[in-house]
Amino acid sequence: MADFDLNACAALVERGDPVRFRAAMAAPVPARAVLFPLYAFNIEVARAPWVTGEPMIAQMRLQWWRDALAEIAAGGVVRRHEVVTPLALAIRAEDVPTLDRLVAARERDISGERFADEAALWSYLEATAGGLIEVAARRLGGNDSGGTALAPSAGRALGLVNWLMAVPALRAAGRQPLPEGADIAALAKEGAAAFDVVARGLPGLTASARGAFLPLAGFRGVLRRATRDVAAVEEDRLEPGPFAARLRLALTAATGRLW
Repeated sequence: MADFDLNACAALVERGDPVRFRAAMAAPVPARAVLFPLYAFNIEVARAPWVTGEPMIAQMRLQWWRDALAEIAAGGVVRRHEVVTPLALAIRAEDVPTLDRLVAARERDISGERFADEAALWSYLEATAGGLIEVAARRLGGNDSGGTALAPSAGRALGLVNWLMAVPALRAAGRQPLPEGADIAALAKEGAAAFDVVARGLPGLTASARGAFLPLAGFRGVLRRATRDVAAVEEDRLEPGPFAARLRLALTAATGRLW
């Protein structure tokens, strides 16, 4: 992989997803060649439904990424692109179905329709946040140490954190981010339980595989706050302070324990 490809991915992640950027920088250095292309791919896919008001164009953008993934799976020539090119070197054909489900799940963001129920929300979070962690864990050695088994719980926990913190912005954009009658406290409690599953399993992973789970560091408190203070979700008071978040990330990277 050319350095400029990886640097381009890192720059994209630094601008578009500072939490995952800091997590990648805290991971072992060799892991960055996996994490930065994956996280850059996630940014490009996540923003595809938002960069145009035309549903058909948004759908075409997502299909472009599904086609790129199909090229990677086929093992032949892959289109030249600052994210696709390094992604093709970072993942394997076995990872493509998981990432394809991630792209497919983002199709609901085009319409912004309300989730039918809480099960649909959890399915979306597992496919998006969980799918990204699953591939990262597999590529960083998680198959041998159980990392991929933790990915669904990690996706539920991290996905819910990010989703709840985004609720005010989504509502301001005219979206309905939560199912009708959703019990936010109950959702947060379930997310916290998923976080604890990951926290218990993380010390048993290799240092490399743990790199896939570093974006969770520092967010247990967010879920606890949402459980105690539901109004904090609508009032945009969930996000932890930057110093506390970075301290917990450093502690997790150093100790292998999720804070």
